[in-house]
Amino acid sequence: MLSLKEKDRPIIRKLLDAGCCGRCVLRFCCVGKYSSYQLSIEDINKQLLAFLSEADDQPSCEASDPTQTEDPPSKKLKLETLQAGDDGGTETLTANAEPKVQSEICVACLGVLQDFCDQSYTTQVCDAVRKGEYQFDSLMLAVSLPAQLSVREHSCWLHVKKEAREKSMCLDKEDLVQVKDAFKWATQGMVGKDLGASVLTNSGFEVSVGFTHAETDGDCHFLATTCSDCFKPTKNKASVFTRMAVVKALEKISDQKFLSNYPCPPVHPATRCTPLDTTLLHASVFIAGRYNKFSRELPQTPWVIDGERRMEGSVEELIAGPLLSSFRADGFNFSSSGREDVDVRTLGNGRPFAMELLNPHRARFNKAEIRQLQETINTSSDKIRVRDLQIVTREAMGRMKEGEEEKTKTYSALIWTKKPITHTDLDFIKNIKELKVDQKTPLRVLHRRPLAVRQRVIHSMSASFLDTHHFKLQLHTQAGTYIKEFVHGDFGRTKPNLCALMDSEVDILELDVESVDVDWPPAVPE
Repeated sequence: MLSLKEKDRPIIRKLLDAGCCGRCVLRFCCVGKYSSYQLSIEDINKQLLAFLSEADDQPSCEASDPTQTEDPPSKKLKLETLQAGDDGGTETLTANAEPKVQSEICVACLGVLQDFCDQSYTTQVCDAVRKGEYQFDSLMLAVSLPAQLSVREHSCWLHVKKEAREKSMCLDKEDLVQVKDAFKWATQGMVGKDLGASVLTNSGFEVSVGFTHAETDGDCHFLATTCSDCFKPTKNKASVFTRMAVVKALEKISDQKFLSNYPCPPVHPATRCTPLDTTLLHASVFIAGRYNKFSRELPQTPWVIDGERRMEGSVEELIAGPLLSSFRADGFNFSSSGREDVDVRTLGNGRPFAMELLNPHRARFNKAEIRQLQETINTSSDKIRVRDLQIVTREAMGRMKEGEEEKTKTYSALIWTKKPITHTDLDFIKNIKELKVDQKTPLRVLHRRPLAVRQRVIHSMSASFLDTHHFKLQLHTQAGTYIKEFVHGDFGRTKPNLCALMDSEVDILELDVESVDVDWPPAVPE
């Protein structure tokens, strides 16, 4: 049964006469029972007509002739079953003032709830899902509808609102079942059964269906004049008549102004909605780990200058290649805890990194498979090595960036001095603690970073004599310190600098990152 109430009878008559389909009638009667929408449109129509005929079969208590046992013909509704056609048949109601189940396209949903809630359409959707070859245990069904459906629903609402008011009925538009929800209730059971998966309100795998209706695109246009402030062009939207903008305008417009600009009830369409292609999207998977870089000719990310690529390969590409292939992802976003220059090695326990894999077709890997994936990356190139590879959550990725200014790093550098030096010339270096350095944005990164003076701290240093013109410098610094500029001064843009401290022209020949002191991601036992 359809869970209808006595108060629904006048609304049902009004909507059927206006040209609404059976499922839209249920929506306006605020029927929230899923199983009612899962009935075929033919069964819904039959039950609506039977519900109306029950009332008309009751004797009238207003009959003036006490001998009269039934209502006069003008108040008597009679069901007449038409011959079933190729489409399964139609039920109609005949009487002097007959409500009838429309065989035409529904004026409210434009056929969405009439023609696309059956096994035929859901089979098409499921075939598209299978063709996508995704790995999933559950899915979420998303529905995109033409914005003009909101206008047509508002028109039908005003149409029954007057009837409800005249009969002192309480009817709230907020209680109406949305087309999107009715569609899901009618179809998700069939989709889930066909695919052997649970259909949830929240799942990492989204199956999106959509509809368009060119014939009624103009239904929304009058709102741009009456509520112009609701429609503002945006770069990412092809039309200003988005569903949210239309809903906002309908909340603002008065009933009188709406009725003076749009027919109530809506006019009958000549065509039904056209279904769009089913689209599939899996939530991103996030991979984290640490990498070592052993080459002084390998950038962290692709190095492109003036549209021209310099150097082949990059750290992110060497890591991403095997991951994209194994997860069958459409793309990736790479991030790390800082970055090193192309000629800088990253040693020690490596630099933390994280990678977002976009729309992966495979998302589940056990620990052994992840370990094998790590080995694949490490054997694909001798320029990098990855450790602690693991799948993490989106929220966990934020820990990599936490305390960006507070974390520390350790470096070792090969230094050249123009002035000959001895062991004793380096003794003062070990006594320097918590040295505050003001660094104006280096000239070499000025093209990609704003001009500013940033204060950084060098917590400690030590030096190892090599020969009269070379020594090894170890530094423990605040993250974000430009080591090369601290050494040579960058034409005085970094103060103080090693040139000034040693009172000699010095330069850096080689630089290595020895450690990045971030306690993330967790270590993975070998």
